[in-house]
Amino acid sequence: MSDANLDIENLRELYRELILDHARNPRNFERMADATHSAEGINPLCGDKLKLYFRINAANIIDDAKFEGSGCAISTASASMLTEFVHGMDMNTALQYFELLQQRLTAPDSPVEHAPLDLGKLRAFEGVREYPSRIKCATLAWHALRSAVQCDDHPASTE
Repeated sequence: MSDANLDIENLRELYRELILDHARNPRNFERMADATHSAEGINPLCGDKLKLYFRINAANIIDDAKFEGSGCAISTASASMLTEFVHGMDMNTALQYFELLQQRLTAPDSPVEHAPLDLGKLRAFEGVREYPSRIKCATLAWHALRSAVQCDDHPASTE
């Protein structure tokens, strides 16, 4: 195995460990009593259900993010990582990250519209492209984020 292949495999293993860590020990897993925005997310095919809570201030900055619910490891890890990632971010930028992540998982070869954005640890979910049915698990929380910031009362769905 070449050094480049070994580095790629090591990176994949680190990403797998990151996802498993967030699935086993989800961050910000609790109800938020003083949320200004919230949304439910449902993935009917695999049974993932979650509710995201956000406290967004007058400057449209996400001051806090929490979630609760149940789902597979990828869905739980994605919600956990989302709540950490968007904390302190303005709503428009959070929506741009939703679009970028959705694009990277569903059409990775298409031109990147938000080139200055860096997915950072969220790149861990790029591995689910190899399992198309799991893309919905990885993006469910992000669909709920979009519903929450757009004040959409309907549950977000990956369908």
